[in-house]
Amino acid sequence: MYDITIVGAGIIGTFIAREISKYNISILLIDKENDVANGATKANTALVHAGYDAPTNTNMAYFNVRGNPMFDKVCEELDVPFKRIGSLVLAFDDKDMDIIKNLYQRGLNNGVKDIKILDRKATKKLEPNIGDDVIGALYAKSAGIVGPWELAIALAENAIENGVKLSLNTKVEDIKRLDGHYLIKTNEGEFNSKIIVNCAGVYADELNNIVSNNKFKITPRKGQYYLMDKSLDGLINKIVFQCPTPKGKGVVVAPTVHGNVIIGPDNEIRRYKDDTTTEKDNLNYIRESANRSIKNIAFNKVITTFAGVRADPNTRDFIIGEAEDSKGFINVAGIKSPGLTCSPAIAEYVVNLIDEKFNGLEKKDDFNPIRKKPIRFMELSDEEKNLLIKKDPRYGNIICRCENITEGEIVDAIHRKAGATTVDGIKKRVRPGSGRCQGGFCLPRVMDILAREQNISMENITKDSPSSYYLIGKTK
Repeated sequence: MYDITIVGAGIIGTFIAREISKYNISILLIDKENDVANGATKANTALVHAGYDAPTNTNMAYFNVRGNPMFDKVCEELDVPFKRIGSLVLAFDDKDMDIIKNLYQRGLNNGVKDIKILDRKATKKLEPNIGDDVIGALYAKSAGIVGPWELAIALAENAIENGVKLSLNTKVEDIKRLDGHYLIKTNEGEFNSKIIVNCAGVYADELNNIVSNNKFKITPRKGQYYLMDKSLDGLINKIVFQCPTPKGKGVVVAPTVHGNVIIGPDNEIRRYKDDTTTEKDNLNYIRESANRSIKNIAFNKVITTFAGVRADPNTRDFIIGEAEDSKGFINVAGIKSPGLTCSPAIAEYVVNLIDEKFNGLEKKDDFNPIRKKPIRFMELSDEEKNLLIKKDPRYGNIICRCENITEGEIVDAIHRKAGATTVDGIKKRVRPGSGRCQGGFCLPRVMDILAREQNISMENITKDSPSSYYLIGKTK
């Protein structure tokens, strides 16, 4: 019997797991995928929003404004890349300026600090490569960029270090409400739990609708992206938005924490919840839209395109709270943008709900908020590198030339808590395959290390999902 079972190991589920691990209760974190952060958490714009966009008096606004300032501390504790670089919403005509004035007032109503409206000259001074027809912008100083999948992985590691059990490849097939607890039936067996926290992303409606008569619906919305080569580093300094439309925040051009530029997304309803294909017409739309924001984007420097699916609830707001007719079943559903920004504040709120359910939780005396810092070889001094190589020669073996990642870093990523078991799992943790050649050089070497360290055949190594095999046998 577990006290808490969290379904879904994305950014929301891992934040809640880490927050609740501060207390003396038993916690299970499960996910149907074979790694942490395999859903929307690994395919988004990676932004920490200021909080002016969400409608006032909504969950989105409330948690956005409270979540934004929490990133500095948690990213420092977990050694995750995070930068506050500020954001601009551009105006190209008087209609856009009216939208910006409304966003500014909404930001004030929501409690956002350090926002102001800029004229054309001030906007161009902040971003010289802004399109020439810009007439002004809304500037929000508190906006930032983060590594979202790196953060979720770090949260999972730290949660496990503090007693949480992680069970991957574990798909919920049914939930039965019994006397005072729930029986969770999965492909990996049955679990009993006093409380279930539903963080299942685009599948959260399906879990809720098993146990509650208060139904809701999640619609999958796909967003597609370009990721640009690091040679474009310096093209922009801030996160650059266009004015929002009824379909969303529009196409964004933003730096990433690793020195790339990300461009997108579009926003289209899709039939299937796992549709992450990219399409030429959509990418062309993104390209044309981005060229209005930023001059001279070198689209011949694209290193990859990708898509993510966000969970759009029919309630038009986050669904956070206990199902009224299913006590102990807590929904954290419909967490679309700005969900990443909201995640630490949502976790704090959900843990408070759980605290009330248990009439007061007992805090651990030995909770450790600090994750064991991973070695980033290229960030070390020459002296530190030489000492490390003498201690472990694997750190002297460069596997990924684009990102300068060593064998030692890959081995460490495999053997850490919530360690990598797939090629994409390694990519998310230490970045081989994230550079210009997209794994063209390092892929076979990464696969070889994964096979060796897990004592399995290379034929059993997958890209991400359980069936995404690369090899079927030897040719020689």
